[in-house]
Amino acid sequence: MTGEEVSGPPGPKMFRLFFFVGAGVFCTFAINKWRDYERKMIMKQQQQAKGIAEIQSSSDAVDIHKPLN
Repeated sequence: MTGEEVSGPPGPKMFRLFFFVGAGVFCTFAINKWRDYERKMIMKQQQQAKGIAEIQSSSDAVDIHKPLN
């Protein structure tokens, strides 16, 4: 045996090639979607943290006076 497959006509080999390329395209698409999802989640967390920091800094700046009784 020389290590080559004996599969007959080139049809099945072309089918496997297209299947392999299609799987690669699908995986690339899925990876890009996952990266986009993670990036959006990080941006959302940063915006929430920024909003909380702004609320805390604005509440620190407010001087609360208690009535004298």
